[in-house]
Amino acid sequence: MKANRTSRAPKPSLLACALLGCLVVATPVLAQSSSATLRGQVSSQAGAEAGTTVSATNIATGATRSVQTNANGSYTLGGLPPGTYRVEAGGASQTVTLTVASTSTLNLSGTTTETPTQGAVTDIGTVNVTAPVLREVKTSEVGNTISLRQIQQLPQATRNFLEFADVVPGMVFEIDGNGNTKLRGGASNASAGNLYIDGVGQKSYVRSGGIAGQADTQGNPFPQLAVGEYKVITSNYKAEYGQISGAAITAATKSGTNEFEGEVFYRFTDQDLREERPDEATSGKIDSQTKEYGFALGGPILQDRLHFFVAYEGKENIVPKSIQADPSALPFVGLLPANLSSQYGAANMPFEQDLVFGKLTFEAGENDRIELSTLYRDETQTANVGGINNLEQATEKLNTDKRTNLRWQHYSDNWINELVVGTEDSSNNPSATSLGNGIVYKVLPPRPNSTDVDEYAFLATGPAGGLSVQNKSQKGWFLQNALTFTSFDWHGDHTVKMGFNYKDVELTSQDAASVNPQFSYEVDAAGVAATPYRVDFVAPYDTPGQRATVVSPSKQYGIFIQDDWAVTDKLLINLGIRYDYEDTPAYTDFVTSQGIVDALYGDDPDLPGQQPWANRLLPSGIDIADYISTGNNRDNFKDAWAPRFGFSYDFLGDETAVLHGGAARSYDRNLFEQLALETSKAALSPVAVYFEDPATGQCYRADRVCVPFDQRYLGGIDQLNTIPGVSGSAELFLFDNEIKTPYSDQFSIGISNQVGEWLTDATFQRVLSYDGFAMSLINRYPDGSYFQNGNVPWGEPVPGYQNTIIGSNGLEQRSSQILLSAERPYTEESGWGLNLAYTHTSARQNRNIDEAFAFDKATIRDYPFVKSNAASAHRFVASGSIDGPWDITFGAKIVLATPEPINTIACFGFTDPDGATCQQVGVTPPGAGKFIFGGDIWGYRTVDFQASKDFTVAGNFKLSTRVNLLNAFDFKNYSSYAYNGFGSNGRFNPDITINTTGDILYVPRTVTFEVGLKF
Repeated sequence: MKANRTSRAPKPSLLACALLGCLVVATPVLAQSSSATLRGQVSSQAGAEAGTTVSATNIATGATRSVQTNANGSYTLGGLPPGTYRVEAGGASQTVTLTVASTSTLNLSGTTTETPTQGAVTDIGTVNVTAPVLREVKTSEVGNTISLRQIQQLPQATRNFLEFADVVPGMVFEIDGNGNTKLRGGASNASAGNLYIDGVGQKSYVRSGGIAGQADTQGNPFPQLAVGEYKVITSNYKAEYGQISGAAITAATKSGTNEFEGEVFYRFTDQDLREERPDEATSGKIDSQTKEYGFALGGPILQDRLHFFVAYEGKENIVPKSIQADPSALPFVGLLPANLSSQYGAANMPFEQDLVFGKLTFEAGENDRIELSTLYRDETQTANVGGINNLEQATEKLNTDKRTNLRWQHYSDNWINELVVGTEDSSNNPSATSLGNGIVYKVLPPRPNSTDVDEYAFLATGPAGGLSVQNKSQKGWFLQNALTFTSFDWHGDHTVKMGFNYKDVELTSQDAASVNPQFSYEVDAAGVAATPYRVDFVAPYDTPGQRATVVSPSKQYGIFIQDDWAVTDKLLINLGIRYDYEDTPAYTDFVTSQGIVDALYGDDPDLPGQQPWANRLLPSGIDIADYISTGNNRDNFKDAWAPRFGFSYDFLGDETAVLHGGAARSYDRNLFEQLALETSKAALSPVAVYFEDPATGQCYRADRVCVPFDQRYLGGIDQLNTIPGVSGSAELFLFDNEIKTPYSDQFSIGISNQVGEWLTDATFQRVLSYDGFAMSLINRYPDGSYFQNGNVPWGEPVPGYQNTIIGSNGLEQRSSQILLSAERPYTEESGWGLNLAYTHTSARQNRNIDEAFAFDKATIRDYPFVKSNAASAHRFVASGSIDGPWDITFGAKIVLATPEPINTIACFGFTDPDGATCQQVGVTPPGAGKFIFGGDIWGYRTVDFQASKDFTVAGNFKLSTRVNLLNAFDFKNYSSYAYNGFGSNGRFNPDITINTTGDILYVPRTVTFEVGLKF
């Protein structure tokens, strides 16, 4: 579905001049505005002559904005906070509601009227006002708006306001088996998206997740009580949006009004109010809990001038987990002794969060508005439990996010300027809960159709390993400004917006710590081996130029200009361009250690006097000189020019049938936690050491360090570092000297229609993503081959190192989506509203969207394109609410999706031309069940209900009650599978079964109760 937003554009010479003017005049910006724009025509009955005053007064706050009409009676009022306004001109008056980040049309006649009511009638602040919502229809952006009514009336499993985004076609909101949430758009991963709160991006620069603080967390990015409404844009966003290649979410926060109003809530459920999870079927339910509470308060400090708003939300959750063998080990689980298999079953993970948002809004005059806002987020989460990890393997993750913004909006008759200065301090720090040795129990079956032997894990106990101890943070300040000209006439009306942004932020990435070695023991028919066959640990190395914790300043610059051009009253064109540049010295100033250079260009030990070792890479098309940095031969990426074009054509001139389309390029960014590996890995490297079998003297693998086991090795890292050969086991990472910024090219064409009270849309969306960052193995056999007898050259690294890895661009994805939607907006007169959204996705990619390491081919270019694991082929979401008897409001939501494909490496007796006996595949697993009728085609099914009612206590004091019935039919949305085989004799015949005792997505059937007080 598409979101409706006006689009226009100047001729190229005007664009170039305005861009130059922006560089000279405008103050720096990051200007993804959440404000609304109102445009239209004042008819002759209302005084259409030039200079007629058009004013918009916010009903809730009393703030007024005014402009003068052009010679033809047209006007544009920009920079309006979303809300309900009384619009007046020449004696005509209409009261309307404007939505977030929208451009809407209102033509004023000579009489006082109301436009036909469409959609919600609730102001996004704390005051309820009956007023028609002006829908944004003429736009090339693809997406839609989530109203406050939807936030308040649809059933919800979390208080993460982004949970409602999946009512927009193309969007997926996921709650995994850990209770962690993730939002994805199209066939991209979560890191490709960005969230804008009141126009300020919340992008995560270091960790995955797209939004700062949203990597592997149950927490919410923002208090839901503080969100008025938000807009979801899946593609073809305007030039003001940067650092994004997936979905853009732009949210408007609530403000205080001229009335003191507030809200308090408490929400609760526990194990007694839910059904069993699959892993609890034999052992019974374990304690679990969702406890959420909070309040919001807003009102005037000075009537019509100064208002405040504050919101707090807290969480105290306990998430049930499943401890069980790796799916690949399930066929062998009978080998496990009872004292170990008894540890399988349910466990839980506690989580706590505090979220505080505060805002002061000062109407300094009719022409100036000043806002000061701050966000504080603090959470503690127990993680790393479930799957093979028991509670001893738990980690404690501290996640904080602190932000403060000062905004100044200045309004003139024909221009608006918005200046924002702010700070951010976001950190994510997981650590092991104790110190000591971890123990992993494994089975070692031979790999089918290969000479290799696999390692499948049964159970992991003891403290979590050193790779679980990390420190990722971003801290700094920014300055942003957007300048909008609202009254420019050249072959139609133009609204020209330009901006420039600057951010100075310090990025920190620590990937591991040298603690808690993990010893692996083989389990077979005879039981658990007396001695370990392997140990994994993180060892420190003294490598010049390398450091375990990488800290780098990062300076980010961006500039954009866009023109919304109303060519006629039917045709609108949007033309824009954006340019971004980032300076990250940790990458550009890095110097490759001379010892590493000498090893690469030194004699090949297997071919002495015949070639340097680096020549092994030439058959793969790799010149190692392109990966050796002198500190002076790297430049930051300079080609991030992103043109944006869109149009909409209103066939009948009444917004009932609008054709829309667009083409755009958008640049994202490389994650710092990946770029930092070049500097950190040779200083603190994971090491795998194998121990000889005491009975045979043989090693499980001969291509790694292998020594007889000694009991003293159980004494910790210091003892393990004395093992001969460990000194040459550092990992070596070398990155391309010309790393590019990933981007996507986006194309769409569609049509929006109004059929009676229904708003429909059909859109085709094509997204091509390029230059994703991937890391491949440098190791090669002496003849330059990557495969021999089907085996990867793990035992052939750069001399003096263990694993040697290069990083470069090369991840690609291609997706086509059909987005269909039909919405019957809620009105007080009808008492009901309904939204239907269907998405069909066909996507292919050359690597798993969440996997940056690619060791199954010589280079990322050698990977075939396979069916993408990013999105289901079919997804349907229905949601709505209805006013029932006794003033009870009912809401419901249905989500149905076919299984998401799996990307994995499969062996089935086929040999690639390069010698690989196992191939990357994309295969759709079996469905888990049917819905009402048909076969077992669905991989994800939920049906949720809610009922809520307000009771008047006294005056404006109301007691609110709410019941949610989540997953009403207790559908099991299984998320893990057993790979029983993929075929033989070169015939691909996958045998995949659902792990019916494993983790599930979402929740089992659950009842939640909520009470509150509104005043």
